[in-house]
Amino acid sequence: MTNEYRDADGKRLTDYPRPSVAVDTAVLTVPVGGPLSVVQVLDAVDGDWRLPGTFVHEGERLASAVLRSLEAKAGVTGLAPEQLHVFDDPSRDDRGWVLSVAHVDVVPAAALAVDGSRARVVPVTSATGMVHGHDDIVDVAVASLRSLYAAAPDPRGLLPEPFTMRELRRVHEAVRGEALLPDSFRRAMLPLLTATDAKRAEGPGKPATRYRRR
Repeated sequence: MTNEYRDADGKRLTDYPRPSVAVDTAVLTVPVGGPLSVVQVLDAVDGDWRLPGTFVHEGERLASAVLRSLEAKAGVTGLAPEQLHVFDDPSRDDRGWVLSVAHVDVVPAAALAVDGSRARVVPVTSATGMVHGHDDIVDVAVASLRSLYAAAPDPRGLLPEPFTMRELRRVHEAVRGEALLPDSFRRAMLPLLTATDAKRAEGPGKPATRYRRR
């Protein structure tokens, strides 16, 4: 018979109050010609729009809970979300003491199909006023993504290759939420790209060179 674990104060694990653990996921994308956007799901009970999430079941891994919530609540499969941040403010959730292990995934618009009866894709600027601190999760996810896009050409592969410099700049503008100077952007990105033999007409004049990421 094994001895029951007790800590230095003689307490068992069950003597300590424990929070519930939830997972919430910010799935980010850029619709063609649109702004940086996020997936929201319609809560069947309260009727509000929020991030897809769920409580972690006993014996369940976090990654499994994330995939379960995306499929059950948004009809989305085939993603590979990564852990983003643990939100642990005891007052963040009005249901009680809930830790949220937030996750993020960045998905090309063409690869993201949501169940339109219970999910939608909305601009991140419109995804506000959500319950359970979900606004904070979106803010952290967006800030993390923008930091990546400040240093490399489309590092999360939102744009299919090969692409023109104009197409690349438009994706970066969508992610960063601001207009970028074409010449400055081109100078910053060129050393990180490989030109292809393919060309694409973008209006009158010489066809534009198409590139791949190095």
